[in-house]
Amino acid sequence: MFDLTQEQRDIQSRARAVAEAVAPYAAEADEYTQVHPGVLAELRESGLARHVVPAAYGGASERLDPLAIAVVREALMYSSAHLDSLFGMQGVGSYSLSMGGSEELREQWLPRVATLDAIAGLALTEPDVGSDLRAITTSLVADGDDVVIDGRKSFITNGGAADFYCVLAREDDGYSMVLVPAESAGLNIQPGADLMAPHILGELTFDQVRVPAANRLGVPGKAFSLMLQTLAVFRVTVAASGVGLAQAALDEAVRHAQERSQFGRPLAELGAVSQSLALSWTEIEAARSFVYRAAALATDDPLGHLDFSSMAKVSATETAGRVVDRSVQTMGRFGLVRGSTIERLYRNARPLRVYEGATEVLLDSLARRLVKKGS
Repeated sequence: MFDLTQEQRDIQSRARAVAEAVAPYAAEADEYTQVHPGVLAELRESGLARHVVPAAYGGASERLDPLAIAVVREALMYSSAHLDSLFGMQGVGSYSLSMGGSEELREQWLPRVATLDAIAGLALTEPDVGSDLRAITTSLVADGDDVVIDGRKSFITNGGAADFYCVLAREDDGYSMVLVPAESAGLNIQPGADLMAPHILGELTFDQVRVPAANRLGVPGKAFSLMLQTLAVFRVTVAASGVGLAQAALDEAVRHAQERSQFGRPLAELGAVSQSLALSWTEIEAARSFVYRAAALATDDPLGHLDFSSMAKVSATETAGRVVDRSVQTMGRFGLVRGSTIERLYRNARPLRVYEGATEVLLDSLARRLVKKGS
């Protein structure tokens, strides 16, 4: 099994304490499509967001530790998807700024990201573009000391709540990224779709949005790699969220199986039920070990180990789907009750297999890589 360092265990303990504090109102928070004030206050007080920002700008370490971020997300998702998303998006939304922003831009925004005084957003997908990000049509044009952005972004997490967005756009034959403050003239934000698992989502329209050229992130026309770096670091942390949710579902099923009796004995003593619980436990431990190992590899070379992050994401999120489904089955009719913990976990599990790399897209990419290695 993969062992955490003492420092990582301490971080894990702090994250678990936050998750426990949020637990009494987690169901309420997970229905929010705006930032839940109680969750924000707990997360802000914890200082956990410092782990997604480099030390030079108020962060916890010189460079980001994907394994530390992963154990935090595992602990937070155990309690609340809203809590996990608010923490995770501080990193996802600001990483391209950390890696590609000017010193002035980083000093302006990153300390506020670390303290949750500024909420971050990443604008990639569009109404007609999901997994195939090279097909985006949002444009960026240089105009003197400014750049001008036109286009639409869709299904953007933290849309309407973020203080800034790191935006991927086409520039001539390449791809560029730029930081766009939320209050920029010409940026219109509307609420996003009403999802089965409520989420802060926004639809962003850029109508001749003009920002200083100094807001560029990375090399003009070559920022696609900057976006890939973000995925390389944070995809494996989504896998950790899957582990946390799966563990919560299993614990809920175990409690039910111990407390409820049928045929004269506890459900947990019935062979089919006990084997289902044991299989879920086995799969969760296997996924956890894989996620921790992949996150450790991502620390030194995120892009070089993107395959392992993708495999971990597939493994953990598919495991979460199977475990929560088995848990509902174990709980029988009680697992079907709207508003119950297991029903909330069931709904929250489903998006994990879609965002930050749908299972099928990741498997297709991994298959191509596998064939290429063997040729």
